[in-house]
Amino acid sequence: MEDATAGDPISGLKWSHKSLRKIAEALNQQGYSLSLPTISRLLRLGSYSLRVNQRRVAGKQAAGRNEQFEYIGEWRRAFLRRGWPVISVDTKKKELIGNFKQAGEEWRRRARAVKMYDFPGDAQGKAVPYGIYDVGRNEG
Repeated sequence: MEDATAGDPISGLKWSHKSLRKIAEALNQQGYSLSLPTISRLLRLGSYSLRVNQRRVAGKQAAGRNEQFEYIGEWRRAFLRRGWPVISVDTKKKELIGNFKQAGEEWRRRARAVKMYDFPGDAQGKAVPYGIYDVGRNEG
C-alpha cells in the first residue's frame, strides 16, 4: 500500500482497505477534519459499500491433475460396466463440537448464548460432515 503522506492529499492510497476510523486519522494528519458519518456518506456517494471477499482467483493447476481425473474416470467406467459399486465421498470442513457459534440462523425467541471464542481445546471433539453417493445407483 502506498504511503498516505507522499504527493497529493489522496496519493493513491487504497482508502477502501481501511476502517472509517483509520481513514479519519489519515485525513486528520493531512489537515482534513471529517466525522465518521461524513466519511461513510462520501464513500457511499463514490459507490463504495462494505463487501465480503469473494473467492474468484484460481491458482495454478497441479501437474498431471487432468490425467488423474482421466485415470479415475477409466476405473469408474470399468467398475460400472461390471455392475460393481462406485462410491463418491465428499467431506466438508471439520466442525468443533460444543457450545460454539455456527453460521446460519435459527427461529428462536432469543438468541442462543454461545462461547465467546472457538478454541479447539474447549471442544468436546471434532465432527467431519460427509456424504456418500453411489454413482451406479444414483443414490446417496
